[in-house]
Amino acid sequence: MKKIIAILSATALGAPAIAGPYVNIEANSGFSGSDYSGTTIDNHVGFEGSNWYVQAGPSLVLNDGADGEVELSGKVGGSVPLSENLGIYGELSFITGDENNGYGTKAGVKYSF
Repeated sequence: MKKIIAILSATALGAPAIAGPYVNIEANSGFSGSDYSGTTIDNHVGFEGSNWYVQAGPSLVLNDGADGEVELSGKVGGSVPLSENLGIYGELSFITGDENNGYGTKAGVKYSF
């Protein structure tokens, strides 16, 4: 019995922790001063682990004064603890387009008190 418990514990510790899948619906609106330019609504399905995530799905693009379009978008990101109070994080994103695809990056440092 002790051998079985030891083998199961070692297997659990060696396996990556996955808490997915999940659904993430997010609306992002743009403004320049008080001038509204539009909203993109991401409808993503994703998977995440203890310090990473990946998600993708259709996005409804609603530009001001134009017909809505459906594009494909997604994100991949993660974080790395540097100490008990300090960590870094990053994200890469994309969205398809009629003429050009769009890409984005995000990076930062987070300090907890």
